[in-house]
Amino acid sequence: MKYLIGFENISLSFGIYPILKNAQFSLEPGERVCLIGHNGAGKTSMFRLLNNEIEPDSGQIRKPNNIVLSHLKQYLPVRKNVAVKDYVEEGLSHVRNLLDKYKECSKALNDSQDFTQLEALYSVIDAHGGWNIEHQISKVCAELDLDPLETIDNLSGGWRRRAALAKSLVCNPDILLLDEPTNHLDLGSIEWLEDKINKIPGAVLFITHDRKFLQRLATRIVQIDRGQITSWPGNYHKYLVKRKKKLSEEISKNKEFDRKLADEENWYQQGTKARRARNEGRVRALLEMREQKEERIPLAHDVRMHIEEAEPSGKRVIETHKISYRVGGRTLINDLSLRIMRGDRVGLVGNNGVGKSTLLNILLEKIIPDNGRVKTGVNIKLGYFDQHREELDIKKTVFEIVGEGKDYITSNGKSRHVIGYLRGFLFSPKRSMTPVEALSGGERNRLLLARLFIKPTNLLVLDEPTNDLDIETLEALEQKISQYNGTLIVVSHDRQFLDNVVNRIVVFESNGKVKSYIGNYSDWLERGIDLGQRDIRKKNIKASKNFDQPIKNHKKKSKLSYKLQRELDELPIIIDTLENELAILQNQILKPEFYEQSYIDTKPIVEKELAKQSELNKALDRWAELEDLQHSLATGRD
Repeated sequence: MKYLIGFENISLSFGIYPILKNAQFSLEPGERVCLIGHNGAGKTSMFRLLNNEIEPDSGQIRKPNNIVLSHLKQYLPVRKNVAVKDYVEEGLSHVRNLLDKYKECSKALNDSQDFTQLEALYSVIDAHGGWNIEHQISKVCAELDLDPLETIDNLSGGWRRRAALAKSLVCNPDILLLDEPTNHLDLGSIEWLEDKINKIPGAVLFITHDRKFLQRLATRIVQIDRGQITSWPGNYHKYLVKRKKKLSEEISKNKEFDRKLADEENWYQQGTKARRARNEGRVRALLEMREQKEERIPLAHDVRMHIEEAEPSGKRVIETHKISYRVGGRTLINDLSLRIMRGDRVGLVGNNGVGKSTLLNILLEKIIPDNGRVKTGVNIKLGYFDQHREELDIKKTVFEIVGEGKDYITSNGKSRHVIGYLRGFLFSPKRSMTPVEALSGGERNRLLLARLFIKPTNLLVLDEPTNDLDIETLEALEQKISQYNGTLIVVSHDRQFLDNVVNRIVVFESNGKVKSYIGNYSDWLERGIDLGQRDIRKKNIKASKNFDQPIKNHKKKSKLSYKLQRELDELPIIIDTLENELAILQNQILKPEFYEQSYIDTKPIVEKELAKQSELNKALDRWAELEDLQHSLATGRD
């Protein structure tokens, strides 16, 4: 038998439409296969079938004896008071069963047939590390840099993901099922995982929304669509071209079929009884065509999004001047000056634990920096996407979350019923009435986006918005964000998403510095600079206690002159006054009726707004200049 596992005429149904209908599938040794499909198409159900968690309605799942299969599930482990080594050992349960079977065979060894079976079991156990389980656990923990004695609940999301990976890899599986393996992993860990998967001797079947991960690993794409499994040899880019062509052919074929069916229906309705009697074959053909039309499963709805935009903000959205922030004797951010202007599309990039979320909260003024200053511009309308989904009331329904007590919302200038609006985010009317607690991770993300996008904004802050989304939804999100006219700040580990939506990145680099670069992630990558590796586990925190200690107070070696010091002290008041005056002028100009006035009336106000903006820019530049000079004198720098 060439393949490791295979479906023969598998059917499975949970609702009106079948998940699988007489489906065929096989997985061969050494393959790296990506399973794709819309949310709800049946990807997770297929994994559960392969893992014997559910039984098909009909058909057979065939695989050789003693095949070892391992499954990395989408959700993070939540076990408490369980050491990493004990959690990882659970991944060897199948191998332990083989060991028990080997012991039974050894005791019942009577003839050559038993001896052959014993040899086969010995070989399988040996291949999967079953003769030295403790060594196997230590080896995989070391490879993933996990502390075997640490408890699961003390690990961050990224490190719990590593523990789950260790559990799935510890048995050296013949078949490895990976459900969204890059979720919660940082960029460095994703690159490590790509290398690891390429070295696994067995077959790998994975689900992912990370298109770079998919493109680099997949040797074949398998799609679940309307109950059928279709295999597409080659990488993701080849699949996209072939899939587009096939869909176009299917649409044309269906149109031609529907045209012919309409002609036949017209003939049947207009023909006389005698004529119909003489054309019984044509009548039977018509009945068959009706059945084909009835059995046709329609294409899944495309995602339809619209982002409501508010009036433009001021020119300067967020500005930081020499901000620093420390946690537990460790410097996360040191002396960072950053200016985010209206229309900027900024990506925050770095590995887990380096301080991306901290910087995001400082920019949003939820955290006060230890040193430095953060200034927020005028007329900011913020939209914030929280990756932890803490704002969702899990007892409320999808309808209640989006409608907020109303049946209608305004989207793209039109009044729309909440149910109709939610269909654009792939929520059926029935699913719209489902409590949040019953939703999958992908559905919760879509719900957050649906709620976020109906509120007018000019600053979008998105913290890991791509997790759990299927590729179709992700691409729709990408397109709408690319068309967004406001300012964007996004934290993401999705490399292609960063490449497609940002024009500037702020990077936590290996030298402990946070730097800003024009361009996207790939542009930065070409510079050959490594990301900062910051491990947030206890043992590494201890090791880093002497790294970047808090700056001690120094006696001033010199100071600003009295005149300059007085100017510096007065500048914040001047800046605040100018910003308030500018905000009043901009609000006046942005009113729809402003330009209905004569040019003679509007010209002085526009000129005054431009003059105030210029005055404010000069004051901000002077404030930054004097702050820098004061800091240089205080620390003795030239």
